[in-house]
Amino acid sequence: MDRIRRLAMISLHTSPLDQPGIGDAGGMNVYVIELSRRLAQQGIEVDIFTRATSSALPPVVEAFDGVQVRHIHAGPFEGLTKGELPGQLCVFAREVLRAEAAQPVGHYDAVHSHYWLSGQVGALARDRWGVPLVHTMHTMAKVKNDALATGDTPEPAARIIGEEQVVEAADMLIANTDIEAKQLINLYDADPGRVEVVHPGVDLSVFRPVEQAAARAALGLPQDAHVLLFAGRIQPLKAPDVLLRAVAELLAQTPSLRSHLVVPVVGGPSGTGLEHPESLAQLADELGLTDVVRFVPPVAQDELARWYAAATAVAVPSYNESFGLVAVEAQAAGTPVLAAAVGGLPTVVRDGHSGLLVDSHEPRDWAAALRRVIEDPALRVRLEAGALEQARKFAWERTAERTLEVYERAGALMAQSVS
Repeated sequence: MDRIRRLAMISLHTSPLDQPGIGDAGGMNVYVIELSRRLAQQGIEVDIFTRATSSALPPVVEAFDGVQVRHIHAGPFEGLTKGELPGQLCVFAREVLRAEAAQPVGHYDAVHSHYWLSGQVGALARDRWGVPLVHTMHTMAKVKNDALATGDTPEPAARIIGEEQVVEAADMLIANTDIEAKQLINLYDADPGRVEVVHPGVDLSVFRPVEQAAARAALGLPQDAHVLLFAGRIQPLKAPDVLLRAVAELLAQTPSLRSHLVVPVVGGPSGTGLEHPESLAQLADELGLTDVVRFVPPVAQDELARWYAAATAVAVPSYNESFGLVAVEAQAAGTPVLAAAVGGLPTVVRDGHSGLLVDSHEPRDWAAALRRVIEDPALRVRLEAGALEQARKFAWERTAERTLEVYERAGALMAQSVS
C-alpha cells in the first residue's frame, strides 16, 4: 500500500486527554496519545475517536500538531460503566462512519483500534472504508480471569466473545511483549503471521533523572526517609494492598523502620475498585499504617516524574500487566522497581539489574524484597544505574517506527486477501 497519510485511531472507552489514574484512564491513554504524537511528527495526520463524557467538551480538540481528538456522542455523558458501554457500540460506530463520510473518499488509510470495544468499531470501519485494521488489545479477558485478584470480579463471557471476534477480524495484531503475543496465539487462536510485537515507550524528556533531594524537598518528603511508592489506578488488579501488607510485615519484623518509612499511593479508584473506593484507606487503618501511608490524588506527568525521582523504590505488584508503563517510567527516572513477575513486567524490569522481580503476591516475599533495597545501599546504587540503562531501550520514537511497519504490513495482507 502507499505511505500512510491519515490514520483513524479508535479509543472508545477512555479519552487520551483524560488524566491517567482516574477512572478507566491509565497506561492505554498514555499509549494512544504518545504514539499519535510521534506518528504526527513523521507527517501522519491522526484523528482519535473517543466517547464524549461531558457536554462541555468541544467536538474536536487539537492535542498536538497533526493530532485531533474527536468526541463522539454515544449514550449519556456520565454514569456509564465500562461494562455498560457495549450497548453504545452501534451509535458510536454510526457516528464514526458519519464523520468519515463528511470527508473526501479515501480520507483514512488505516484504522488502529485499542481495547476490544474499539476493535468492534474498527472492524466495521475497516469493511466500510476498505482499509486495513490494526488492533492492540492492551488487556485480555482470558488472561485477567486466569490471574484474578482475590475478591475481584471475572470478566464476562460477552467480552471474551467480543475479543475473539476482533482477533479474527484484524489484519494485524500488535502485542506489547512476546508473552502477550503467545497469549493471543494460544488463548485466542490468532494467526502467528498476523501478530507483531511492538514495545510501548517512555517519554525520556519528561521521565528523567532528577536529584532525589530536590524532588523530596518539592514534595515535602523527609530527606532521610525510605520512600516506597505505588503509582496507578487503585483496584484489585493493580494490587496496592500487597504493598501495604508487605509494609506491615516489614514493620512487624523491624519496628524501628517506622520513623523512616513513607509509602505514597498516587492514584485514584478505578474498575472494581470504584465499588469500595475507601477500601485501601480502611486497610491502611486496619494494618496500623495511617502514619506511614500517604494517599495522593492522580497527578500530571511532570509531577508524577518528581514522585518517581523522590522514591527509594517503586512497587508494581499487579496480578497482570500487558506491559507496565509505570515500571518503565520509574526506571527512566533512575528509580529501581520491585515488580510482580507477571505479564509484560519481566520484559520491562531486568531482575537484579534494574529492579527485583517477585514471584508471588505473598506479603512476606514482598517484605523481603523491600528489605533488600532498603538495607543494601550498594544494591540500590547498582539498580539505579541499571534502571536508567534499561529505560533507554524503550522510546516512543522507536515504537512509532515499528508501528508504521505494522500498518504497511497490514495493508499488504489486506491487498493479498482481496486479490
